[in-house]
Amino acid sequence: MGGLALIARELGYSVSGSDQNVYPPMSTQLEQQGIRLMNGYKPENLDCRPDLVVIGNALSRGNPEVEAVLNRGLRYTSGPQWLAEHVLQDRWVLAVAGTHGKTTTTSMLSWILECSHFRPGFLIGGIPLNFGISARLGESDFFVIEADEYDCAFFDKRSKFVHYRPRTAVLNNLEYDHADIFENLDAIKKQFQHLLRTVPAEGLVVAPACDRHLAEVIESGCWTPVQKTAIDDAADWQAHLQKTDGSQFAVLFNGRQQGEVDWTLTGRHNVFNALSAIAAARHVGISPGDAIEALHSFRNVKRRMELIIAHKGLNIYDDFAHHPTAIKTTLDGLRQQIGRQKIIAVVEPRSNTMRLGIHTRSLAESLAEADQAIIFQPDNLGWDLSQLLQYASNIAICNNLDEIVQAIKAETGNSCHIVLMSNGGFGGIYGRLRTELPNC
Repeated sequence: MGGLALIARELGYSVSGSDQNVYPPMSTQLEQQGIRLMNGYKPENLDCRPDLVVIGNALSRGNPEVEAVLNRGLRYTSGPQWLAEHVLQDRWVLAVAGTHGKTTTTSMLSWILECSHFRPGFLIGGIPLNFGISARLGESDFFVIEADEYDCAFFDKRSKFVHYRPRTAVLNNLEYDHADIFENLDAIKKQFQHLLRTVPAEGLVVAPACDRHLAEVIESGCWTPVQKTAIDDAADWQAHLQKTDGSQFAVLFNGRQQGEVDWTLTGRHNVFNALSAIAAARHVGISPGDAIEALHSFRNVKRRMELIIAHKGLNIYDDFAHHPTAIKTTLDGLRQQIGRQKIIAVVEPRSNTMRLGIHTRSLAESLAEADQAIIFQPDNLGWDLSQLLQYASNIAICNNLDEIVQAIKAETGNSCHIVLMSNGGFGGIYGRLRTELPNC
């Protein structure tokens, strides 16, 4: 929604918005762009009688501002529908979908197009460090978008990406998530099937060869050429790892080497993200060699293994991981990079799926590469985290942020890597650590 506000402002609209408990980096970005943000949902926020109200999918009937929109007869729409009607029409849309890696892959693809002077528009669910903003209108016919499978609004329960009509579609992976709106994995597969029906026959679908759930979706009906990706295995696009942490690898297309990626990112998941971005860029006319060159200068997204504090041997990272698979791949990549140095994972189970306790065992097992894992149990969590202890011995449950801060500070002077994992503000722990760790 913040990205939509930026694009609407760029189109010349006067934009304001209501939200609750907004935290950086989005709150900062909106302020810097001069977009007025009203804290809390109140009918009086609509007294200016806006020409159109774009309603996010976090809101439902009973919300006082939603009720005011309906009672006053104001025009309203969903974010994806507004984007489709005002921005995406007549543009070559490159959409990145999947359970994991959407933000990073969308950022990579946008950067590759930027380095090739395409000046694309983009909408990304985070702030890529190469651009410093999460969205822009762009100056060409190309638009890169993070294509989320979450629903559009309380009045449109289709997945967002159904509105985007991509010509180039990247499908990163497919797992069960969003348990608050999807009954099971088959319900998510159905939405991905809807997405494939919108990709033209002259388009392209990029997907990993090893994902059986995506394979089932594609086999159920796809009218578009598909290119597969793999690491050290047979596929249209292959990566041959030259370093096990994924920081260096050769890229092959149809068995012929196209170049070598040597970058600061780690993890097999980012190698897959890179292959997908390179393949999608080739579809719009960018050579794999030029795409690889662009990735050498790629900087990741804020809150994706972002090193926020380095203090006397203590390295603290901010990471958005909020699903067991994302947690596991992130920690695996860090372990490959740092060897036997100590890793402490500090997790806030904040996503709707995590708060419902859907991934109990897989969450515990995803933390295997951490020497120690601290999981925060707030008062309003819907399940007892002590259930995790039956699956792993490296986990500690803590319901007090003060204790977590003290445990992190106690590692000062040690060679230790601490990964803060949350898709929210984590109770302000980031600011506290910056304040309480001197000279960092």
